[in-house]
Amino acid sequence: MSFEKEIARRRTFGIISHPDAGKTTLTEKLLLFGGAINEAGAVKSNKIKKGATSDFMEIERQRGISVSTSVLAFNYKEKKINILDTPGHKDFAEDTFRTLTAVDSVIVVVDVAKGVEEQTEKLVAVCRMRNIPMIVFINKLDREGKDAFDLMDEVEQKLGLQVTPLSFPIGMGYDFQGIYNIWEKNINLFEGDSRKNIEETIAFSDLQNPELEKIIGEKPANKLREEIELISEVYPEFDREQYLSGKLQPVFFGSALNNFGVRELLDCFIEIAPTPQPKASDTRLVDSNEKKFSGFVFKIHANMDPKHRDRLAFVKIVSGTFERNKPYLHVRQGKNMKFSSPNAFFAEKKEIVDISYPGDIVGLHDTGNFKIGDTLTEGEAMNFKGIPSFSPEHFRYINNADPLKAKQLEKGVDQLMDEGVAQLFTIEMNGRKVIGTVGALQYEVIQYRLEHEYGAKCTYENFPAYKACWVLPDDPKNEEFKEFKRVKQKFMAHDKHNQLVFLADSEFSIQMTQQKYPSVKLYFTSDYHKNEN
Repeated sequence: MSFEKEIARRRTFGIISHPDAGKTTLTEKLLLFGGAINEAGAVKSNKIKKGATSDFMEIERQRGISVSTSVLAFNYKEKKINILDTPGHKDFAEDTFRTLTAVDSVIVVVDVAKGVEEQTEKLVAVCRMRNIPMIVFINKLDREGKDAFDLMDEVEQKLGLQVTPLSFPIGMGYDFQGIYNIWEKNINLFEGDSRKNIEETIAFSDLQNPELEKIIGEKPANKLREEIELISEVYPEFDREQYLSGKLQPVFFGSALNNFGVRELLDCFIEIAPTPQPKASDTRLVDSNEKKFSGFVFKIHANMDPKHRDRLAFVKIVSGTFERNKPYLHVRQGKNMKFSSPNAFFAEKKEIVDISYPGDIVGLHDTGNFKIGDTLTEGEAMNFKGIPSFSPEHFRYINNADPLKAKQLEKGVDQLMDEGVAQLFTIEMNGRKVIGTVGALQYEVIQYRLEHEYGAKCTYENFPAYKACWVLPDDPKNEEFKEFKRVKQKFMAHDKHNQLVFLADSEFSIQMTQQKYPSVKLYFTSDYHKNEN
């Protein structure tokens, strides 16, 4: 197959939602359609020992949440689909924001009973900022929930989207009978528990057909006709250009747990979703059709395989083809590197691949060369933009609980920080280490992983910081900057890249600093120097 055709058949997307809206379940059902797994593990039920295919860390299994972003790929109707399953839990938001730099489109999952929730709002705001095309999937229709029109209003108002339904429920909760597929003009009847089988649909191009009453009953038939008529009057017609530019969001209804409405979503998705998109670097816009390879690291995951202490750097291919054993330039280090066993993913299974195309994600074994945001090219010196570290919201000193294991602790902390699990700050005055995280649950994950993966134990104590501010003085030699550093010396630290950071103890302290030392600029993301250009 030609290079152009390989690009045209790829769809790389992420699934985002508030925790518990059914994201992991939906991911599994998509894999089921792709023939990638034979039976979906009930994600919620702890009785079933078979955990969800995409949750592979012990803490995730225990808590039923997705902590790390996993990559799953499968083929469906001659399309190659790459799903990046993102953590739903808000404490892992930063991982999700970074993953959104590697997707070409997104599916937003909304719970029919709870409607739009806080985490969904935050993530959708990031997608809107980047104009990422979105499809909304309203899930759990077999449960009692909000009215379909009310839900679409809520999605429009709270998320600032312009929606158009491409499928519509017949009834809801106990009365739920099925879905009318507006996109394909057919009806899909709900059979109840269809965990494994994929149900038949009835083609129905004309809703006025009296057959409709026989199938779903007179009252529901009339109601459906009214609702579909209302949709055509109230909502805009689907326009692919509008969807691709992030201005229009199609909505689908279904129940992922019962495998219902998922096929409609997938069939429409592969037709309308974007192929691999161009990406901006600090020197130019890189198009996916370019023949020369380029890609960037958006995630690092250590110890994916407990038997081998390995680190994998996840690379999203932006242009050209990535070939095994071919040397590529690691731009930040300025040296060429070869990779003898690049991995492609299939949930917990990894396979070595000889060639990968734009849109694909490859896992490269890493001995500590990579950091998040690193760019690989065929020789061109450029860096892809837009993979920041955000200011943490929680700060704690980390202490070694086992003096004999100081080396293991240092190595473990070092590797986990490279992964982007949290950020490490070293206090200038006394060299003590402070770990900053976006969410408090991260501390448990770090403690758990240090013990189980590195054999090191740690304890924490609170550090009274409110925000990390990256510091950039107009002139490092001027008196004002020197005084700022002297007055604030207890709060001055360096991050892992040796950038100067002021760990402010309150909002007030930040405001006072900005007033008192106008020549000292404070930034709340670590890529401030890139934003200046």
